[in-house]
Amino acid sequence: MQDVTTPASLVEIDGNPLPPGIACGTLSTPDRVRLRFAVAPSATGRTRGTILLLQGRNETIEKYFETITDLTRLGYMVATFDWRGQGASQRQRGSRMTGHVTGFQAYQIDLETIFRDVVLPDCHGPYAILAHSMGGAIAIAAAPRLVNRVERIVASTPMIALPGGHGSSLHWSMTAIRMIGLGRLPMRSADRSRSWTAERNPLTSDAGRFQRNRDLREAAPQLFVGGPTASWVAAASAAMRQLDDSDVVAKLHVPTLIVTAGADQVVSSAAAERLAWRMRSGHALSIPGARHELLQEADRYRAPFLAAADSFIGGALTL
Repeated sequence: MQDVTTPASLVEIDGNPLPPGIACGTLSTPDRVRLRFAVAPSATGRTRGTILLLQGRNETIEKYFETITDLTRLGYMVATFDWRGQGASQRQRGSRMTGHVTGFQAYQIDLETIFRDVVLPDCHGPYAILAHSMGGAIAIAAAPRLVNRVERIVASTPMIALPGGHGSSLHWSMTAIRMIGLGRLPMRSADRSRSWTAERNPLTSDAGRFQRNRDLREAAPQLFVGGPTASWVAAASAAMRQLDDSDVVAKLHVPTLIVTAGADQVVSSAAAERLAWRMRSGHALSIPGARHELLQEADRYRAPFLAAADSFIGGALTL
């Protein structure tokens, strides 16, 4: 059941205005987790369809105000939401300030709930997904269930594997920690973001957008979490390993554009490009010099990415 509220439930700060016409609400998933969502109308006289915008880990609707505004100016409706455990969606008891899930199947429940209860009844079709990092991995894994419902998926620097080939050892060590009952143990060393500067950080080379996101975190710390738990890392590594399974890859039929960043230090660009090559309907594009968060990057990287996404999605969605 939806509970639609006013835009006042979204946090607005200087330099990060609300997208015009955006409406915010909450709903409950079948496993009784409360999610916050938002829908913004097309800013043009014609609606080309709806883009479901999926965040990465430890992100929030507010971080994407600029992107939502850009997409609505292109004629799309935009629907988005906070994953469970982050943003203003419900946190798990005992893990309110850490990213925690026991399996990525929980995120699939979030995606299915929003699509069924918000996108289908309230948003103009046809539909596409634009997803970043963790959201990209979730969207690609969900592709077999999205056939005939979603026309296109664009995955920005999807979390297919970690750099350096450390995924296997990390998976087994975190799984072992979870098996001995320490799944909620926070991996504090994983949250180094507070020490990053505009000049030296792995996310964006754009000082203005970096500071905007830092200001948002300072103004609304309740929307963010620290490092993930051991259980989250084990679940993430299991999800990444699954996307390397040939039987899984063979079932990925939704046309998908995977866009990698040439200077990505957060996820493996090579693994994402390899997945695109293995998919029957996969395509790959790399943006040289860009860092991990393409939608938060400098215009010289962000603009080509948005243009590519619009070109890939637009032909399928325009009625």
